[in-house]
Amino acid sequence: MAKKRTKSKSKPTAANKKKVSLKPSKQNKIIFGSLLIVLSIALFFSFMSYYFTWQADQSLLSEFANRNAEAKNLLNKFGASVSHFFMYRGFGLASFAFPVLLAVTGLYLFLGLSGKGLVGKWIWGLLGVIWISVALGFFAIDQPLLGGLIGYEMNDFLQDYTGKIGVFLILVFVLMVILVRLFNFTPEGVANFFKKQRQQITSDFQKTASVSDETNESEETSLDLSPEDNEPVKVDTYTHKKDIPPLKSEAGLDVNLPEEEEVDISLEVEKVEEEKEESDIKSEKLVKDFGEFDPKLELGNYKFPPLDLLEAHGASGGITINQEELEENKNRIVSTLKNYKIGIAQIKATIGPTVTLYEIVPEAGIRISKIKNLEDDIALSLAALGIRIIAPIPGKGTIGIEVPNKNATVVSMRSVIASNKFQKAEMELPIAFGKTISNETFVVDLAKMPHLLMAGATGQGKSVGLNAVITSLLYKKHPAEVKFILVDPKKVELTLYNKIERHFLAKLPDSDDAIITDNTKVINTLNSLCIEMDNRYELLKTAMVRNIKEYNVKFKARKLNPNDGHKFLPYIVLVIDEFADLIMTAGKEVETPIARLAQLARAIGIHLIIATQRPSVNVITGIIKANFPARIAFRVTSKIDSRTILDAQGADQLIGRGDMLYTQGNDVTRLQCAFVDTPEVGKITDYIGSQRAYPEAHLLPEYVGEESGTGIDYDIADRDAMFREAAEVIVTAQQGSASLIQRKLKLGYNRAGRIIDQLEAAGIVGPFEGSKARQVLVPDIYSLEQLLENETK
Repeated sequence: MAKKRTKSKSKPTAANKKKVSLKPSKQNKIIFGSLLIVLSIALFFSFMSYYFTWQADQSLLSEFANRNAEAKNLLNKFGASVSHFFMYRGFGLASFAFPVLLAVTGLYLFLGLSGKGLVGKWIWGLLGVIWISVALGFFAIDQPLLGGLIGYEMNDFLQDYTGKIGVFLILVFVLMVILVRLFNFTPEGVANFFKKQRQQITSDFQKTASVSDETNESEETSLDLSPEDNEPVKVDTYTHKKDIPPLKSEAGLDVNLPEEEEVDISLEVEKVEEEKEESDIKSEKLVKDFGEFDPKLELGNYKFPPLDLLEAHGASGGITINQEELEENKNRIVSTLKNYKIGIAQIKATIGPTVTLYEIVPEAGIRISKIKNLEDDIALSLAALGIRIIAPIPGKGTIGIEVPNKNATVVSMRSVIASNKFQKAEMELPIAFGKTISNETFVVDLAKMPHLLMAGATGQGKSVGLNAVITSLLYKKHPAEVKFILVDPKKVELTLYNKIERHFLAKLPDSDDAIITDNTKVINTLNSLCIEMDNRYELLKTAMVRNIKEYNVKFKARKLNPNDGHKFLPYIVLVIDEFADLIMTAGKEVETPIARLAQLARAIGIHLIIATQRPSVNVITGIIKANFPARIAFRVTSKIDSRTILDAQGADQLIGRGDMLYTQGNDVTRLQCAFVDTPEVGKITDYIGSQRAYPEAHLLPEYVGEESGTGIDYDIADRDAMFREAAEVIVTAQQGSASLIQRKLKLGYNRAGRIIDQLEAAGIVGPFEGSKARQVLVPDIYSLEQLLENETK
């Protein structure tokens, strides 16, 4: 009994084990399927890699047994040998079908699917491989890697018997067989496709309210189905017109529904012409008769200064590469970092005119701050001035070490001006500062900055930088397009530009010299610029545009009437050479209008360039910094000064002589400023000054300080002839400004200013209040009449 119990217990256990375990045949299929999938992936990557590494691996094909030999292929010698066999000796690009076929076969085996249809896939796949190989060998006979040796030899064999035309016809025939058998290609199917597209286009235009749902159904059932579609469909839900089975009668006969006649409805679109205002019609007629307004016409024969006026400083052949210096610096950087147990995975050098950038990729696990703290140690090992570490370089996964070259190359202004980047620059106010570390010309648009702050210690290149800015604009812009206001407290830096006063400079009406050296005139000029800014904004308001570019485009198209005070507005660039001296002597009187111009003047084309050699916080205040996002820092003496200018370190590590950092609110770019010598500037100004000029310099609005022009008693007999009309305009508008009198009475600014002073003396308007309009003291026309009658009694 005990034995029986033992047997009875053991039998179910064995049965259970058999249920859990897989059959040997199924296990073999999974294993073999996995092998095919892995092999297909290996072949795919081998083939991909072969097209990039076949030249390097060519010599290793005969050294397969040599373990020390390494191939560049992703799968080493195996990948190189297999790829060479399939790609070069086999079918070329068509060989990529083999990994696909192996992967499909492996999936069939791995998932335990039935092998039905698998043989067909291999047959059609091999046929496609042969066709693609022969086709590539036929059309790209000079590229054996595309069609492989088989494609090339089969083409050669077939052409010996049938010629090129015969091979082409064979390829077309085989392609038709593949399309018909695999993709059910038929002429009826193509015709139906185009018919459906035509019906779809027609139905898009037939969107009328009378179309009902029944019409849509009848359109669906009237579709001609291809012969393949006449087979019964066993699906209840239809998502496409092809899925709809043909209707059958009770007798089982096919019912052919008559096609509805298509009605071609032509859609006539009536062109609606836009109604134009009378002013637009007049402007179009003026443009048609006279062409667009050309602001350059008055100086139509003006010639831009030629490149010959600039000298080619430095080596004419560009940057010379000192291989020994590069290798020496590289070894010192590597050894210095190695002493602190910092390994380097990769190092690369970019040679600039003054500085060479060494980009290093540290090994994994190295902290960036550790390398940053070794700045002084690297400088000591290299025995170089101005080592600067950028950790990391923005937009790259590298750390940069900037090392000055032993023999710096001078960047001439001529090479920068002559570059394609500057000559083809489509900018409003292009400025070529110099060249970057990668020896590329650096060009920016002053109109987009919109203001520039330059700072640096004495003798580090600020004045040369200002000359580079002005020279760039002189080489690119016509005198009608840009005007300069030059402020030079040192009285010697910008005096050369006096020769182009009537071409490019702007000044106050009562000023003798266009170059401003007196601090009192600086204050008046800045306040005058504020008045000019307000006047320009008034013009933009009446023209209904947002900026000077749109305004000038509208004025050139003759859509603005000059009789209403409109005129072409040139850009105005204010250049102040030594800003710290103005702040020391004038203080708030200078800072307030500067801040106001910096905040508001961008849209109306007034741009500021301020240079100072003392970048302390009481000179470059928070208000000024907030409105000067574009900044240039030449070499300074301390990290504090560098942070004051750039809000970052680095300017204290520059090497001087035009070495500078430029930022526009994001990344900091190291540049070598272009060198333009004083004699070169003299030649340029002489060339421009010798040409025909405007009658006088561009005049700014007249500004009268608070201490002058108020309380002057004008005799009634000396009043202007249009005094009464001007008084009526001012009282009616309740706005006391000279610009209003200018526009309404079509007077010049000087005459309008004198009438304003007479109105003040008569008690009609209040005293001068800076850039604000004067207060009107008379409430209405009746009160004005009473006031003027009492004066005559």
